[in-house]
Amino acid sequence: MSPSETAAKPSVLFVCVHNAGRSQMAAAYLRHLGEGRIEVRSAGSAPADSVNPAAVAAMAEEGIDMSAELPKVLTTEAVKESDVVITMGCGDACPIFPGKRYEDWKLDDPAGQGVEAVRPIRDDIRARITALIADLLPAK
Repeated sequence: MSPSETAAKPSVLFVCVHNAGRSQMAAAYLRHLGEGRIEVRSAGSAPADSVNPAAVAAMAEEGIDMSAELPKVLTTEAVKESDVVITMGCGDACPIFPGKRYEDWKLDDPAGQGVEAVRPIRDDIRARITALIADLLPAK
């Protein structure tokens, strides 16, 4: 891949502790709303065994199926390969590399919550993803 192709497709890594709720919802929204124009990764510093069922249900209400996703462990390589690293409550567990853009999104943790409590978190994530896409993909 030439440098111009790489620059044309930015990459984003979403990180939360368990990679089971917030980061999975953010990744699913970015894949869906970014329409393949952004490379998307998600990981956790201490991944859970499965994705939060309330997060899966909340995203299904938006027409996005996350039921096949599995939490992944955060690796140094995933951070190195990403242009933007967005943390969601794991802060110092994420390695820092020069030249990367880091953001920390303060979001409530959906762990142990029902779908009613997850909906506002989901909606907050969608608004942030919409702004991120506008920032990463300038209008043509």
